[in-house]
Amino acid sequence: MNIYKIVGRTSVDIIKSGGYKISALDVERVILSHPIISDCAVMGLRDEKWGQKVFALIELKDEYIEEFDQQGFKKWCSKSLPKYSIPSVIQITKKIPRNQLGKVNKKELIKVYEN
Repeated sequence: MNIYKIVGRTSVDIIKSGGYKISALDVERVILSHPIISDCAVMGLRDEKWGQKVFALIELKDEYIEEFDQQGFKKWCSKSLPKYSIPSVIQITKKIPRNQLGKVNKKELIKVYEN
């Protein structure tokens, strides 16, 4: 008896958390509409309880670096996103790394932030 396993590409833009499929691109679109955020990357990090947790790497506009309030930001997100899509982990960075084509390599970022 042969056992076959179907494998394919895994998408870093679909986060599976607590039975929900969350579009990282939709979450990014909402976050980028915040007036003090200049760039962001949203991805799923491993989570024992939920499968994955929503992680947002955020780049702030220079003049707002000292003013960021995570709880206030999550409350702001709750106006446009369902509770399960709101990032549970938020990391502020000076610059989101991009490759030569200007794209964010989320697979590499996940390796960095999961450890």
